[in-house]
Amino acid sequence: MNCLLLHCRPGFEGEVCAEISEHAGRLGVAGYAKAKPSSAYVEFVCSEPNGAERLMRGVRFAELIFPRQWARGEFVELPESDRISVLLDRLAGYPVCGSLWLEVLDTNEGKELSTFCRKFEAPLRKALGKAGRLVDDPLKPRLLLTFRSGREVFLGQAEAGNSAQWPMGIPRLKFPREAPSRSTLKLEEAWHQFIPRDQWDERLAPAMTSVDLGAAPGGWTWQLVNRHMKVTAVDNGPMAESLMESGLVEHIRADGFVFRPRRPVDWMVCDIVEKPARTAALIETWVGEGLCREAVVNLKLPMKQRYAEVRRLLERIEDGLAARGVRVLLACKQLYHDREEVTCHLRRL
Repeated sequence: MNCLLLHCRPGFEGEVCAEISEHAGRLGVAGYAKAKPSSAYVEFVCSEPNGAERLMRGVRFAELIFPRQWARGEFVELPESDRISVLLDRLAGYPVCGSLWLEVLDTNEGKELSTFCRKFEAPLRKALGKAGRLVDDPLKPRLLLTFRSGREVFLGQAEAGNSAQWPMGIPRLKFPREAPSRSTLKLEEAWHQFIPRDQWDERLAPAMTSVDLGAAPGGWTWQLVNRHMKVTAVDNGPMAESLMESGLVEHIRADGFVFRPRRPVDWMVCDIVEKPARTAALIETWVGEGLCREAVVNLKLPMKQRYAEVRRLLERIEDGLAARGVRVLLACKQLYHDREEVTCHLRRL
């Protein structure tokens, strides 16, 4: 199990290679990253025994930006029939696992394998349980099988508390028909990613105040209204009439980069198409000046050196807030519903 497999959005393999290589260098784990363009995964091959395990123990998965999921293990060739016997033989050297996820890659080929995985999971789960390789124990590692085809699988494992919250790192969110745009799912996913579910009633409470910069037509505003928050929607464009009829939205036609609230609010959210450096400066101002307690903001990415640019911007925000004497929790992730962007969450301490 000396190889690390990392899922990602197709086209971002280079960013994952750069990110995991940086962490490996910091931890002194020798190895190299490799990937094919648009394959939706990266392999980090370690040069030393237990290198993959040491790398995973030295990095918090939640702090990774571009990987969606990870596991340490190996690729295994499977026959046309009796795949389960081959898997049981290989698992003899693995620790007993406490849960099982069958995963595919986020490609067209991967989607075609989803039906196979659904049919294969029940007999595999039964065989693993009978062989004593799978027990119901959240403290034990999770067994992650990533199928590259019906004849090849990455047999891996990861700690349940240090890997993705959902299979393949993809939340199963349903688009609400009442929302005026599909961008609404980006904010909902951000809340799932950055806020523990048992804290939603406290941190996303009714009657809280919020500002949505670049709000029109209201995809993100809809999520705030759905939590019964009062929203100041800032955009020169029109808002959906259904949101204005809620009685919770005040629409201000203004530039989101110029607007400032009359008094501090609980939440600021922003999904404006703009150069990421300008958006980063906006985040620093809002949080640094105490205009909001929490913020979710999208940073649009350049065409090249995307990981390096994100790291530079995050360091700029952290340094700027530290210079102001402001302590924050800062997290950043490329979410499933993001495209050429990443989502940042900040919370004042």
